[in-house]
Amino acid sequence: MAIELDNSFTVPVPPEKAWDVLLDVERIAPCMPGASVLSISDDGNEIEGQVKVKLGPLSLTYKGTAKFTEKDEANRTIAIEASGKETRGAGTASANVQAVLKPDDAGTLVSIHTSLNVTGRPAQFGRSLLPEVSGKLIAQFASNLEALIASDNATATEETATPESDG
Repeated sequence: MAIELDNSFTVPVPPEKAWDVLLDVERIAPCMPGASVLSISDDGNEIEGQVKVKLGPLSLTYKGTAKFTEKDEANRTIAIEASGKETRGAGTASANVQAVLKPDDAGTLVSIHTSLNVTGRPAQFGRSLLPEVSGKLIAQFASNLEALIASDNATATEETATPESDG
């Protein structure tokens, strides 16, 4: 079952800072509910991980890889190809994700277009649930990411406000 999803969220920092944050997969992965990073390639372009998703009555865990296929800093666009298999069951999921960062009054607007293809149990009754679930996941991710950035900014402000003395 193939489905197209469009989501967006705002990050409270300018695009050049949001770019660096969003490419730091190891740091932001915990912001995505149910996601965990198992390994990252030396160049940082390929990630092995798993994600746990609740889709209606189904609790699914997918294990797989994601790879950056485009990092265009000048146009602030990112493309990722991801694929995984259910850890229990025969289902698969694959996605092509395109993200674009644009300046916004509140910081940076991140627009995401996902071409998602799922097989197995989610495909049987997931078409109506997937847009809602993906919207909720993106909203939780955005909220967690905002908290992460806010704590980074607070730490940076404290460090510049109270320089350590050799005392």
